[in-house]
Amino acid sequence: MTNKDPAPDRGVAVVTALLGSRMTEVTRSVYDTLAAEVAELRDDPHLLDLMYSSVESNVETIFDALQHDIPLERIQPPTAALEYARRLAQRGVPVPALIRAYRLGQQALLNLVLAEIRRSGLDPGVNLEVFGQMTTTVSSYIDWISQQVLATYEAERERWLENRSHIRGERMRAILDGEETNIDRASAGLGYPLRATHLALVVWLREQDGSPTRLADLEQAVRAVAESFGGQAGPLFVAVDRVSGWAWIPLRDAIPGGPAVTAGIERALADRPARLCIAAGIPLPGLDGFRRSHRQALQAHAVATAAGRSARRVTTAGTPGLRTAALLSQDLEQARGWVLDVLGPLATNTDTDARLRATVRTFLRHGSYKTAADELNLHFNTVKYRLRRADERRGRPITTDRLDVELALLVCDWFGSTVLRPPNR
Repeated sequence: MTNKDPAPDRGVAVVTALLGSRMTEVTRSVYDTLAAEVAELRDDPHLLDLMYSSVESNVETIFDALQHDIPLERIQPPTAALEYARRLAQRGVPVPALIRAYRLGQQALLNLVLAEIRRSGLDPGVNLEVFGQMTTTVSSYIDWISQQVLATYEAERERWLENRSHIRGERMRAILDGEETNIDRASAGLGYPLRATHLALVVWLREQDGSPTRLADLEQAVRAVAESFGGQAGPLFVAVDRVSGWAWIPLRDAIPGGPAVTAGIERALADRPARLCIAAGIPLPGLDGFRRSHRQALQAHAVATAAGRSARRVTTAGTPGLRTAALLSQDLEQARGWVLDVLGPLATNTDTDARLRATVRTFLRHGSYKTAADELNLHFNTVKYRLRRADERRGRPITTDRLDVELALLVCDWFGSTVLRPPNR
């Protein structure tokens, strides 16, 4: 058995000592790289100062580990690095920017290591091994410290969001309750432009499968919606509890409620977890619009939660029939009994009855077999056949009490299985 060649270890010590003697220069070089490459990190002078301290403390820790062969499990995360992660969390700087900074810092430091090895005067035969050992140590450290700062960032982001939401929540409730009527003072207190046109949201996570919930997930979804509509400023987000929040988006351009709002929100949620849901009001201007759009979003949320598993992922107050459904959701058990009285067996939760109900709704909306057939992409005779079948299932013609039938079908459409008869009954 042969002993390990000590030459590479001596080479690592030599190169580390040479770089350590120029610590200020090394730190400045890595810092300049990050400030130039990661735009999200260079907006605040105070954050730049703390980033320098974070780079310096990380480089010192790496050099100590290299020079004294200290294993990772015995290293403590540098205080400046953890504090920098906390400050980024408080500023809302996205996580990818932080992780990218560490990867760029790793590459910048290894470039300096390679340059130092080339001019160190070491035996060329050990240069490759020296660089390999230093690369392994630097890469392992970056992987380890990235996990530490990410955990610190996420914990701080949750804590900061809760505290900020509490403070904002007090100011926001005073506005919603009509206690604060000075629009400029209220805008300053919230840090939000109340003279804008507002799209109010309720955002929440469905409870399922024990997945962890984070307020940051809700706020990120709100930001995505704001980007989808091109908001004129950052959205206002206030946590209600651990799985839900209220939000307002100041719109740059007025948009109609209903389909346009639904489409914009659905675009924003396309790549996000299916358990994340949003209810929205109608875009309205000024302080009164801030309040009214919020009340409408609460109505839409009430409909979505009452619908249970039948709820749509995006529910908007501008959708026809939503406000009527919101009124009926206040006593859903009574509404269910009334629906069964009006529709009879047609209110059964089967695919066949669902097709019949959809055909009846379309026909009653247009009052024309041909128009209904065109909208449903069906043959004229198929529509007539389905309407006859609907009469048979109901037990009487759908036109005898048309208003009740239309309203009952509206309730079925919004609340689904919550108000329908189970298929085995």
